[in-house]
Amino acid sequence: MKVLAIDTASASCSAALLLGEHLLQRERLLERGHAEAILPMVDELLAEAAVPLTALTAIAFGRGPGAFTGVRLAASVTQGLAFGAGVPVVPVSDLQAIAQRALDTERAIERVLVCADARMHEVYRGCFERSPEGLARAVDAEEVLQPAAVRLPALWAERRPLAGAGSGFAAYPELRSGLTLDVILGDLLPHAAEIARLAVPEVVAGRFFQAEQALPVYLRDDVTRPSAGASRN
Repeated sequence: MKVLAIDTASASCSAALLLGEHLLQRERLLERGHAEAILPMVDELLAEAAVPLTALTAIAFGRGPGAFTGVRLAASVTQGLAFGAGVPVVPVSDLQAIAQRALDTERAIERVLVCADARMHEVYRGCFERSPEGLARAVDAEEVLQPAAVRLPALWAERRPLAGAGSGFAAYPELRSGLTLDVILGDLLPHAAEIARLAVPEVVAGRFFQAEQALPVYLRDDVTRPSAGASRN
């Protein structure tokens, strides 16, 4: 299994190459310039591993939600690479990638509420549980909400411990007071490394797509008309 993964949905611009159990990765924290950085990262990884693009099993990408231009960039770069190499694509939720980072960081945690800052006083919200294989598994639909409207799934009421993860907790302190959580990891951003891992069972199950189906997921309906203070979302 050879999976290349890229993510540009946040300030973390990253690429990863998963070769069986061996993982190579690159990451840069950038306010802008993701488009100039991501392809050199990919080239470095493939050169380091001596793996041609055509030998990949699949290319995975962070399909969002996240920064509008970043999510669009990941999808378009993936389309171009996959089309040229003739390999399939695997879209992976950026909220799921954050949840995976939280599960890997706090081994005692079984459930994660992810709230990523969506700007305009909103968050991208998703809830995930640890699968028997240790991977983040969605328990309900992702949505964009005002912080005050964020709720935990009803079935989680008596299930502990619970973690909150994502930039929304740093941006909106009311999330901390409005929810009963045991651990808060407010500095976690999605990484290509977790996207690569999450893509593997999708590839095994045959849930992959042709290059032209590498499409972004924004959650917002008005992403093409962002306000001046939210140009990256």
